[in-house]
Amino acid sequence: MIDWLQHSTGGLLTLSALSIALLLVLIIRVRVEPFIALLIVGLLVALAAGLPVETLVGSAQKASESLVEKGFGGILGHVAAIIGLGTLLGSILEASGGAEVLTRTLLRAFGEKRAPLAMGLAGLIFGVPVFFDIGIFVLAPLVYVAAKRGGRSIVLYAMPLLAGLSVMHAFMPPHPGPVAAAGLLHVSLGWIIIMGLACAVPAWFIGGVLYSSWIGKRITVPVPEEMLAAAEKARGDESRGEPPLSLVLGIIAVPLVLILAGTFGSILLPRGSAVLGVFTFFGTPAVALTIAVLLAFWLLGFRRGMTRDQVGELSAASLRPVAMILLVVGAGGFFGAVLAATGVGKVLATSLADLGLPVVALSYVISCGLRIAQGSATVAIVTTTGIVAPVVADLGYSQPQLALVVMAIASGSIIASHVNDGGFWIVSRYFGLSVKETLQTWTVLETILSVVGFGMAALLSVFV
Repeated sequence: MIDWLQHSTGGLLTLSALSIALLLVLIIRVRVEPFIALLIVGLLVALAAGLPVETLVGSAQKASESLVEKGFGGILGHVAAIIGLGTLLGSILEASGGAEVLTRTLLRAFGEKRAPLAMGLAGLIFGVPVFFDIGIFVLAPLVYVAAKRGGRSIVLYAMPLLAGLSVMHAFMPPHPGPVAAAGLLHVSLGWIIIMGLACAVPAWFIGGVLYSSWIGKRITVPVPEEMLAAAEKARGDESRGEPPLSLVLGIIAVPLVLILAGTFGSILLPRGSAVLGVFTFFGTPAVALTIAVLLAFWLLGFRRGMTRDQVGELSAASLRPVAMILLVVGAGGFFGAVLAATGVGKVLATSLADLGLPVVALSYVISCGLRIAQGSATVAIVTTTGIVAPVVADLGYSQPQLALVVMAIASGSIIASHVNDGGFWIVSRYFGLSVKETLQTWTVLETILSVVGFGMAALLSVFV
């Protein structure tokens, strides 16, 4: 039995399936923290597959070559600085009032009749540097006011905003999911940005504009008066003026432009040239984000009256939630390293070749299953990428093709948000929706975003 489990195709596939099942049981039923569950399952799979203890954990004299340290360190060395810097950038943009000035400018430009579209664009733009839940906390008061002035259902205004925030969080750096997947699959973030926009914008248009307009006319939910009162109080407490819109957009654009310049520079410029060296340096994601953060701290912080203590407190507060994200990502890297070392990846690749199932489709299906089962998009992305990484390692995929695999995984990670997802309850609470109304609006919206995002990734994979 043990020999079959460790060396046969059926045994290794069974071991992989059992590891995923155990992972879900630990997270869902036993309520173990995802990073601990990933670590436990990774260790058990390695032992069950017969990997030597020295390979798994090293020795007392030297542990640096062990799967534990290489699995954690390999991925965290790539993503830790990017996620941390992205979080700092989002926090200063939020604290400076950048979100409000962006949204109010769009609302004035589009007028009351097209206010839902303005809210959607605000979510799409501000969703680049800001985490999904923070975007809701900051922009929800503006949704209340716009819905009250328009005299229509809050659903009509909230869903476009949520669609913009959701697709950016799922598909675009510096958000944890796509950055972690890019690190595990060794994909340039420049290609992630290109393919992310190619998948996110159509998904946002179909889900956030077309579907939201349709459902917003059929489910009428008035703005709760207590939410309006809280929104007006928050607006009245503002003592610092709003920053210029051009400055906000410019700071958001800086890291994206630099990273894309580095990516295209590596394609178009001759190797070894001085110009390519400049493009490569400034286009490195950690360098590009550092520049953006420094600009934001100076132009949106110190020059607009923030003290050093205030900036320090803001930075510390924004970075605290990042610790758990990084632990999950690191444990996911270890889990993936174990699956690669056991040979499961090669067996899975052979089985896929026999079935004729594309890796893009497999990635989406696995990610969907993990998302629906345990609720966390980040856990779904990290776990799926760990499973898929050994499969694509020997397929010779190009950078654009690997980026599309990441998009398929990201698409699956947002499908069918329901009661086991924290985002479901945030949406329900902040916009005054019942559970039934949240399922009818938010859950369906997320599913549309997922399906369209995957459709675009699958379509593009035919041509790249």
